[in-house]
Amino acid sequence: MFFRKVWGFFKRDMLEAFSYKTSFFFEGIGIFANIFTFFFVAKIVGNASPLLQAYGSYFPFVLIGIAFAGFQSIALNSFASVVQKEQGAGTLEAILITPTRLGDVIFSGALWDLGFATLKVLAYLLIGGLFLGVDLSHINVVSAVVVLVLTVTALAGLGLFSAGFALVLKRGDPVNYFFNGISRFLSGVYFPVSILPLWVQKFSLFIPLTYSLEAMRMALLEGKNIFALQQEIICLLLFSAFFLPSGFLFFGWAINRAKKTGSLGFY
Repeated sequence: MFFRKVWGFFKRDMLEAFSYKTSFFFEGIGIFANIFTFFFVAKIVGNASPLLQAYGSYFPFVLIGIAFAGFQSIALNSFASVVQKEQGAGTLEAILITPTRLGDVIFSGALWDLGFATLKVLAYLLIGGLFLGVDLSHINVVSAVVVLVLTVTALAGLGLFSAGFALVLKRGDPVNYFFNGISRFLSGVYFPVSILPLWVQKFSLFIPLTYSLEAMRMALLEGKNIFALQQEIICLLLFSAFFLPSGFLFFGWAINRAKKTGSLGFY
């Protein structure tokens, strides 16, 4: 029964997305524009910095950074988007009186977004690898999949916090602002973290994307196996172990608070 519900939500969201073909077109244009912007920026930056030697040059480094930073945005926003979508449609309160739990709705409703975000990451890598000279011949698929799954679980916990804030604050979600803004600066999306002042680097240690990007670059560009990535994998496991249960608790508290204040259906 659970999987039928999950498939039902996934199919609904997929068909809805495919009904907006113009949106797909501009999504594709946006990916090409993003990639080629940094491709030409990389020509200016060059390969002189010793901080980039491990990655070959600046373009492979930043290509993986921008691809997975976009994935982080989707993972953080998808749960809150489901809540706001149901609120906007006036169906959130109705769902709560059905046998379907709101948690099931949130996760099922986010699956299409996460799946589509994964396809966009693959598009970034394929364009970079096939047409722009990024060497992905050493890719370790197992390591990349493990890091991707752990990235999703770590960010899912933060996404639950974001969905909880969507219920409580309606707008002005601090989790979204912090991780989609400051984390791009601190986690090594556009430049190696090691170029930052030492006291600033310490803040990057508390951001899951820092470990995701470092591990993904080593898996994709250097072919490192999961044993070579054990430090990053352990950190992502710890983030998942902390953020997932605390995210569930906060989201449950937010639902109960919205029920008591009568604001569950307002957005």
